[in-house]
Amino acid sequence: MRKRIWKVGERVFNVSRQGLIMGVLNVTPDSFSDGGKFFELEKAIEQGVKMAAEGADMIDVGGESTRPGAEPVAAGEELRRVIPVIEKLKAKIDVPISIDTSKTEVAHAAIEAGASIVNDITGARGDHGMLPLIAETKSAFIIMHMQGTPRTMQNRPQYEDVVSEVANFFRQQYARAIECSVDPMAIAFDPGIGFGKTLEHNLELLAQLERLRADDRPLVVGVSRKSFLAKLIDSPEIEERLGPAVALTSVLRARGADVFRVHDVKENVSALRVTEAILRRAG
Repeated sequence: MRKRIWKVGERVFNVSRQGLIMGVLNVTPDSFSDGGKFFELEKAIEQGVKMAAEGADMIDVGGESTRPGAEPVAAGEELRRVIPVIEKLKAKIDVPISIDTSKTEVAHAAIEAGASIVNDITGARGDHGMLPLIAETKSAFIIMHMQGTPRTMQNRPQYEDVVSEVANFFRQQYARAIECSVDPMAIAFDPGIGFGKTLEHNLELLAQLERLRADDRPLVVGVSRKSFLAKLIDSPEIEERLGPAVALTSVLRARGADVFRVHDVKENVSALRVTEAILRRAG
């Protein structure tokens, strides 16, 4: 197997050898997945420390809900929510911290506070200053695909060929990033499951992950607690989505995914390690 690495600040992860678990830490009052459970600073810090202790390889901090129908949050409010969390977590844990934002202003402050990854749901389309910032700060960058905006993305999303269109978007944004002097080894791609996609679109993307890979860069997937799982299991209960999400961690690792954004770290770490033990023996 060709060695596939991801540069994150001073660290180099060999994701072809071992996949990564990215713990999701929503510092919002209206997250679809945890309903503002970690909106208070101390609770957010406690959860970040807990996820790192359970084996998370990185923590993704977000201060703006991106659930379907969500309204935008002003940069000032987003900064107020995330910067104290990043600063305190940086002092307590020894894993990279990611900032989930599409605003250059927020990303810049988060990097100064200790973040080394920027996770942008717009794939650098939302703010023209994002790619120059990534290049200047030598940060890792996750380019995600989304059709529309969080407020409108689930209003009848349409594609002629969802896999080809997402793959083409990745290639285009990858070229843009390199033109802006972003280190290609610091880039990863996320197909944006549930972001402007129907159930069928989501399943098609997950079934054909390798067609999405650009220049052998890592693929990030986030299926944890998402509503398409509820449709597949015919249950609206959030807690009943854990089993299917853990199953997908195993299946998607075997199908080429490298980084997994999850809310339930312990269970997904276990699933990933067992899966990799089998994959190594399967050649």
